[in-house]
Amino acid sequence: MTTPLKIDFVSDVSCPWCAIGLKSLEKALDNIGDDAAVSLHFQPFELNPNMGPEGQDIGEHLTEKYGSSAAQQEQAREMIRTRGAEVGFDFAMGKRDRIYNTFDAHRLLHWADLEGKQRELKEALFSAYFTQGEDPSSHDVLLRVAGQVGLDTGVAGEVLQSNQYADEVREREQFFQRHGINSVPAVIINERHLISGGQPAAVFEKALREIMAQA
Repeated sequence: MTTPLKIDFVSDVSCPWCAIGLKSLEKALDNIGDDAAVSLHFQPFELNPNMGPEGQDIGEHLTEKYGSSAAQQEQAREMIRTRGAEVGFDFAMGKRDRIYNTFDAHRLLHWADLEGKQRELKEALFSAYFTQGEDPSSHDVLLRVAGQVGLDTGVAGEVLQSNQYADEVREREQFFQRHGINSVPAVIINERHLISGGQPAAVFEKALREIMAQA
């Protein structure tokens, strides 16, 4: 018997643990296979909603936001790089030195969901930022990545040049914040069960199988 699983993956494209969490979740779902009928949707969360268009140096940002030292930041980067490698994701730390506003990326992801290409765009944006070191607030970058995953760049350009889907994105952000989501990734199963953080695949699989057994 196939169990339906509606998965809301609340995340930001500038969140390294979200990239790790998605790869781990995908591995867990591969292991579960045909036992589940999965509907996966990416929901918006901005780690830095007030970030200016020029972005900010990552080291400076982390020191301001968390009070972390250069040594602590280097330790965290190595942990992220190692965890990424374990799930097949390449964090090219030397290429990425700034953090950016991601609101337009979320608007484009909302549109991509309507076009049936949200997962492809999400993964491509993770790679563009974390592996290639590109600016996910740049319309040129967003358009190119949209084209790479088969989206219509003409329509994507119209979305980016307008304020289209801004209200929808803000409404979704506020919805999840009202329901207690204040850190990401937050993986919500069937609108009832929460799995927090970039967990290993085995943790995701165990939790999903337990949820399926209760269904």
